[in-house]
Amino acid sequence: MSVDLLCMGEPMLEFNQLPPGADGSRHYLEGHGGDTSNAAIAAARAGASVGMITALGRDMPGDSFMRLWAREGVDTACVLRTDRCKTGIYFVTHDDTGHHFQHYRADSAAAMYAVSDVPVAALKQARMLYLSGISQGISGSACDAVFAAIDVAVRNGVKVAYDTNYRPGLWPPARAAAVMHAAMAQADYAMPGEEDVRVLTGLTDPDAMLDFYLRLGSKVVLLKMGSEGAYLGTADARLRIPAHRVVPVDATGAGDTFCGSFLARILAGDGPEAAARYACVAAALKCLGYGAVGPIPTAAAVRAALTAQ
Repeated sequence: MSVDLLCMGEPMLEFNQLPPGADGSRHYLEGHGGDTSNAAIAAARAGASVGMITALGRDMPGDSFMRLWAREGVDTACVLRTDRCKTGIYFVTHDDTGHHFQHYRADSAAAMYAVSDVPVAALKQARMLYLSGISQGISGSACDAVFAAIDVAVRNGVKVAYDTNYRPGLWPPARAAAVMHAAMAQADYAMPGEEDVRVLTGLTDPDAMLDFYLRLGSKVVLLKMGSEGAYLGTADARLRIPAHRVVPVDATGAGDTFCGSFLARILAGDGPEAAARYACVAAALKCLGYGAVGPIPTAAAVRAALTAQ
């Protein structure tokens, strides 16, 4: 089965902290995470034809992801299953400063993904490949596999989109910057987070950030700015896209929802501005519920919110 958008990276079973019980007890909501999987689901709910490139263990979390993707219409033809490694998991906790992650991913199935596993034929048939810094930061072999996938995409006219999604627990800033920027130099769509760029480049001015990634080679740069929305830049124009105002309860996966929603609308034929406005609303609506996946909105919900603006 050929799909328009292939998302490559690491799925992880999620345990998201809920508000404490009346007796102070702590409970966690079991769900699904992993940035590129979240983006794939957001894109599918926005109407795109999507598939995953990854590896899962033959375990309960892996089986859970296969059921999730089947329900969401995400193609799994490029998902490997293995008895040698487990599927990663992570916990999300919340406090007054925001949400925090604790990952258990060492030697996960996705981290063991190698260049020899890259689905060349499927990539040649796709229209777009989506990846992130996490896709490369989880291991050396996964990093090399991402570069190999980008090479196949570029040589076959497949668009490439890349989200920095820097995680300091995976690698130091200097190495992360070198690897990510080498990959992003080949990307058509760069979607860095503002805080990531501060760490990776030392830049603090949003216009300078756009300049940096445009000079690197991307045709469209979409700087994610959290509650301030997004800043869209091309060689010809720049535009601030305001955030859609909500009262958030959990921002886990909001950036992933933004990326998947934006790419879905690009593939549907929208221009970057219209796609970014859609993505800002989708990301905000995601924050109205707990967990990375459950609250990701449908296209109908996003359209209704856009109409009401």
